[in-house]
Amino acid sequence: MSSPAQAGPSVPKEKDRKGIGKVLSRWKTVLKKADPSRRLSTLGSSKAGPSTAAPAAAGGEPAEELIPISPPAQSLAAKKPEDPNALKIPRSQLFAERAKKLGELYGLELKPSEWHSTEGHALRVEKPIKMRVHRRCHLCNTSFGLGKECPKCKHPKCKACPRVPPKRTEAEREESRKKRAAMIKEREANAPIIPDWDTSPQKKVILRRPAKTGGQDLIHKPPRQRIRRTCCQCEKLISSKTKSCDSCQHTRCTDCPRDPAKKDKYPFGYPGDAPGVKVGHYTCLDCKHNFSEEPSDDKVCPKCSCRKCERLTPRKVQPEPDPEVLKSLAAKLENIRIS
Repeated sequence: MSSPAQAGPSVPKEKDRKGIGKVLSRWKTVLKKADPSRRLSTLGSSKAGPSTAAPAAAGGEPAEELIPISPPAQSLAAKKPEDPNALKIPRSQLFAERAKKLGELYGLELKPSEWHSTEGHALRVEKPIKMRVHRRCHLCNTSFGLGKECPKCKHPKCKACPRVPPKRTEAEREESRKKRAAMIKEREANAPIIPDWDTSPQKKVILRRPAKTGGQDLIHKPPRQRIRRTCCQCEKLISSKTKSCDSCQHTRCTDCPRDPAKKDKYPFGYPGDAPGVKVGHYTCLDCKHNFSEEPSDDKVCPKCSCRKCERLTPRKVQPEPDPEVLKSLAAKLENIRIS
């Protein structure tokens, strides 16, 4: 056996170190554990075999614990297997069906340019329509669960237990088919949506203001021009709603005066008047000259002495422009051209 002196100088243990030496040794241990290059080299040596890791343990240094690095885990959001009964349908076809249904229901017109991205395909699985049918116990009126026994009174489900919804008869089914066919026909006609409530105002709004003298309230009314027609025979007022005098039954004519008078707009009489007896308005068919004379059988135009004249019917005529206004406009246009 070799003596302790031949084995070499003894390394002081961590317990024997005190003060700054103890702190430095702890820091060295921490840095060795955190060094990634050392960890990788240690991992490589462990993969090479047990012979490469043996000298490190024989050198007197404490062997570090090797932590194997697991390969990257696969993504959890893996694609679900597609349904074998699913059909691939272009998204443009789905958008076209939705636009058609919206047009039938609400009368909207959606253009393809207003749609979202319609690229690619979508999966559609056709499934039959199912109706949830519930049964109630006829003894305690409790709904049955998944089992065939009432959870409250333990009564087995029988034919006397009512069904919710009740089973329809053949007549009810036929009526439902007719209603559905009529609804589809109405949708195809693109009928406008008619609200089921009354949109007309129930009460007319009247604007009122209290009078300054404290009497009856003032009511706002749109301004109107009161037109009065006087009968040319009995000189009495003619009602505005009729075209004949209530006193002498005379038909309102062009000779009946109007208040206020508008001879510039209605020089040949007012609309709805009958031809007068005192004054008649005529026009020449050759020179288109208008003149007024007492009614007679043969009329001669004072301008061209033509007898081709006809009586004018009462109508509205645009007044001729004032020559003074025309001269002022011409002068202004000349000034603009010069400037």
